[in-house]
Amino acid sequence: MIQQHTLSRQTFPSPLALLRRAAILCLMLVVAGCSTTSTLEPPAPVNLPGPASRYSELVIDASTGATLQQIDSRATRYPASLTKMMTLYLLFEALDQGRITKSSQIPVSANAARQPPSRLGLKAGQTIDVETAIEALAVKSGNDTAVAVGEFLGGGSEEQFARQMTARARQLGMSATTFRNASGLPDDEQRTTARDMAVLGLALRSRFPQHFHYFSKREFTFNGRTIRGHNDLLGRVPGVDGIKTGYIRASGYNIVTSVTRGSRRLIIVVMGADSARARNAQVEVLIDKYMAQPSSDGMLGALFSKN
Repeated sequence: MIQQHTLSRQTFPSPLALLRRAAILCLMLVVAGCSTTSTLEPPAPVNLPGPASRYSELVIDASTGATLQQIDSRATRYPASLTKMMTLYLLFEALDQGRITKSSQIPVSANAARQPPSRLGLKAGQTIDVETAIEALAVKSGNDTAVAVGEFLGGGSEEQFARQMTARARQLGMSATTFRNASGLPDDEQRTTARDMAVLGLALRSRFPQHFHYFSKREFTFNGRTIRGHNDLLGRVPGVDGIKTGYIRASGYNIVTSVTRGSRRLIIVVMGADSARARNAQVEVLIDKYMAQPSSDGMLGALFSKN
């Protein structure tokens, strides 16, 4: 059962907070709706890092929502472990609403324990605290952890949790995304687009800045072991501070990358690459190409520059 925590008094957001929330919503709607204020999108390169039938990419100015480059960003793709971004979104939301704490214990079912790799190695009947679950999802991309979290927040049912994930996706403007599980393991009906994943990346960064640092972690400790992550861009490419990698055979190699240098912030999505190396190389090409360009001015950019 999720621990319930009541607040002694109601608090209300300040006018500035309300303005910033409105700006966040507008920004995500700009991305989801492919605003006409976006810059002209260049043609697709001749040499893609993956087959055209499954490849997509998108570069977004995170301050304005402007599209800087895209290739088939509205084509449906398999998200693979990018799915765990939404699992984490709902976990962060439960934390911020006071329904759970970082020390709340998540039970591990037999179903969760038998999930295939990537996995943390959880055993049926044990529990893990919420903070460990966050690290396991963001760093290790543990499928066993994702199912345990899904059952925990879904009232014992991962299927129910997947419905919650899809409902939240719709509320965020992710109109082409359907979730069927919490992990991203293969399911023919679990689909998304590069544009929807960019919307989710923006939402995670904008709505949960107090939790976003987990996406920057390259390792964490569990039961005396050092658990290392899969995102090789972290610590190697200046400014990269997340977010998530993903792979299943049907999807190819996926990534949603957040990068910040000075006041310049980008969200880059690459889906369907032939290898992790090719995927990462393409992200670096896009960072080098667009990080040097100035952000366009506007109210959204001004509001996002305030903490």
